[in-house]
Amino acid sequence: MALDPLQALQAANRAVPPATAVATTTAGTLLIAGATGALGQELLRRLAGGHRFAHVRVLSREPMRDGMRGVETCLCPGLPIAQWGLTSADTAVIAFDPPRLYHGRERALWVPQPSDLPELSRWLRACGVQTLAIVQPHDQGRLPEALKRGLASLDEQAVVASGFERVILLRSARKPPNARFANPAERLAAWMLSIMRFMVPTSEQPVRPSKVAELVDMALRIAPAGVHVAAPELVWEAAQGEMQPVLRRWLGQERNEAVAGL
Repeated sequence: MALDPLQALQAANRAVPPATAVATTTAGTLLIAGATGALGQELLRRLAGGHRFAHVRVLSREPMRDGMRGVETCLCPGLPIAQWGLTSADTAVIAFDPPRLYHGRERALWVPQPSDLPELSRWLRACGVQTLAIVQPHDQGRLPEALKRGLASLDEQAVVASGFERVILLRSARKPPNARFANPAERLAAWMLSIMRFMVPTSEQPVRPSKVAELVDMALRIAPAGVHVAAPELVWEAAQGEMQPVLRRWLGQERNEAVAGL
């Protein structure tokens, strides 16, 4: 069938919005520390798969072949973090999720420990990171109410003092670890106390990793400058339905409280 020249000219003059949209929404380089476990893999899949960042780097302990387009590994030497060589990044995400032993690829990735947080944040700041998002595991019913919405430790205060433009701290509830008991008496005591787990409020129950990753992605998009701490209840509420209104209300309340305190 012959091609109508008029149709060809009209097609050539049409705009191509998808490519333009992707090009205008890329936001520098993202660095992920702790891309392991279900949470780390969801963060990597969502943040790297969305093509919002021009480059995505993942900290690893061993050399490995990059399998995702636009994702490269950043090798961490077996030295203290303060002695690592610097790289370049604009945004960083730290997730504390142990690797799954049946995933061989995850054994090659670098896994941060909570005690690494102050030193790691200083290294990230020296790399040029302006925005830092941290997914901090939270044991159900263990954190006092007064600390859920603020800085809960000196390590977190050290992170804020490092000079980031934005710090987003999400307290995501995690399942209690499987305890090991040395004798039948300990097992009996644990069984008698197991009723306590049913007393944990529903709003402090663990949230699916995919929802936590979606929350991190959206917070990186809309959070203004400053320090933003999401309590476990807010993480749970955001995962139940429309996430954006919950985040906007949370960030709006933070700004209102800051103005009221002046």
